[in-house]
Amino acid sequence: MAYDHEEQEQLAALKAWWSQYGNLVTWVLLIVLAGYAGWSGWKYYQRNQAAQAGLLYEELQKAIAVNDNIKVQRAASDMEAKFGKTAYAQMGALAAAKTAFEVNDLKAAKTQLQWVVDNGQDAEYKALAKIRLAGILLDEKAYDDGLQVLAGDFPEQFKGAVADRKGDILLAQKKVEEARVAYALALEKTDENNPARQLIQLKLDSVGGAPAKAAA
Repeated sequence: MAYDHEEQEQLAALKAWWSQYGNLVTWVLLIVLAGYAGWSGWKYYQRNQAAQAGLLYEELQKAIAVNDNIKVQRAASDMEAKFGKTAYAQMGALAAAKTAFEVNDLKAAKTQLQWVVDNGQDAEYKALAKIRLAGILLDEKAYDDGLQVLAGDFPEQFKGAVADRKGDILLAQKKVEEARVAYALALEKTDENNPARQLIQLKLDSVGGAPAKAAA
């Protein structure tokens, strides 16, 4: 069917526009399609990584159930090496640290906790690892190292526990006044419904109660 004059003009305009911008449009479409394909591939990769890490985490839990510290540490290390960006790796490292600590394998416990501190993707897991690591350093009388681990900012929900741990280290260093300040802050930052408040209060009372500034 022949085109009328108006249709011919529109077709000519379209051809002219495509001649000028066609290559650009094609490249834009290719970039968009490539980006979408890459995003889809990345999401698939993440799902696949999480699924495989989940299987390793199940193996770790089975090893914990039978108190096999060697298998626990191996499973945790495998997750860290292969699936270090997943939450499973962080949870596995924390669980492995607890298992190692319970059998007095402090070197392995510190290694696992330090991995979370250095490589953890979630602030909450990193905070928990720092508090536990500082506790081990306290037991080893590495007081300055423990305080260094607890330096810096922490998520709000962990500030009470951090201050409590600092108080323990400072008291071990015989810095009683600084320990009082730390315990007073720990009490302030710990929720009233948290059972830990009772122990913190006992610690605070044992060093003379809240400092005047904190009490005010």
